[in-house]
Amino acid sequence: MNLPQPSPEALEQSGHLDTRLRTLIKAEGGWISFATYMAEALYTPGLGYYSGGARKFGAGGDFITAPELTPLFGEALATQVQQIMDLSLPHVIEVGAGTGLLAADLLLELERRNALPESYAILEVSGELRERQFDTLASKAPHLASRVSWLDGMPERFSGALVANEVLDVMPVHLIAWRPEGIFERGVALNDEGRFAWADRLATGRVAEAAVALDLALPTEGEYVSELNLAGRAWIGEWAARLDQGALLLVDYGYPRSEYYLASRSTGTLLCYFRHHAHGDPFLWPGLNDITAFVDFTAVAEAGFEAGLDVLGYTDQANLLFNCGILESLSRRAPEESADYIRAAKAVQRLTGPHEMGELFKVIALGKGITQPLIGFRRGDRLHTL
Repeated sequence: MNLPQPSPEALEQSGHLDTRLRTLIKAEGGWISFATYMAEALYTPGLGYYSGGARKFGAGGDFITAPELTPLFGEALATQVQQIMDLSLPHVIEVGAGTGLLAADLLLELERRNALPESYAILEVSGELRERQFDTLASKAPHLASRVSWLDGMPERFSGALVANEVLDVMPVHLIAWRPEGIFERGVALNDEGRFAWADRLATGRVAEAAVALDLALPTEGEYVSELNLAGRAWIGEWAARLDQGALLLVDYGYPRSEYYLASRSTGTLLCYFRHHAHGDPFLWPGLNDITAFVDFTAVAEAGFEAGLDVLGYTDQANLLFNCGILESLSRRAPEESADYIRAAKAVQRLTGPHEMGELFKVIALGKGITQPLIGFRRGDRLHTL
């Protein structure tokens, strides 16, 4: 892999997490699930990717999310958020708010519409990102920053709109290997040289039950490897138990199950990102790489339904943004011949293009007590594919 080299300070931090992981593997008898490894690599306090101090978003980070491309993403999303609040209560929770740009864009657009929420709370596990979010809001929307608060955990009760953009894909996943001789869980061990190495065990317990429930055809030879996001299912269940009225609006890259577990996708969807370079080695520099897996949106819908939520809509990002008026927002941006308009139009193309984010990213709404059709799903609904 031809990757840029981390700084000495970053390598030192990664070394501390490396030692912690080795100690954990030995303490667990020489093997941990990949879900455990991924959780440690991403969320160990002070050392994990999302809880350490490394820059993650934007040109100087590892990836760029939709809010970093253009404020038009948040302006369009405000249409759906406003409707959910109108049908429930005027409160917003954003989970995993990144740099805070989406929060700022949503609040500014809702203010323009005279539809500001009574409260806007951010649930964020990273102290470094909390600071960036605070700074972003203070810079972009200083008169609205006081409306924003940060949560240390899920509230006991909630009514309103919950927004989670690219959150499900970084929840720890179990890796499963289907073989002619059975279903195995792929975990992490130490090889004879003391390095991290893949190690498979026969799947047991809830992991085995979930894998069997997929009812995939076992390979007649070789193996088929993919992921199970049991943490995502549990997370949806927790929000369902707390939601009195309103909806969860979840945006992420992924597929319905019929497309997720295609025969041609026999090595799964797991990817790592380091400074805008994608690679497939989650053992490289633990704590310095983002580790992600695509989302099985059928599993998301099932988790919501089983927890008592209604599946209010499912579509691709392009249709959601078009339904929510992104082109109208673009037309208000500036004169069509201006440089600002051209930059914004290129960003909209990236957000909605079928060969870019428009088709790859999907949006699902799960709710309770919502009796009207949601604006974002009025055209292009894909519920029939789940």
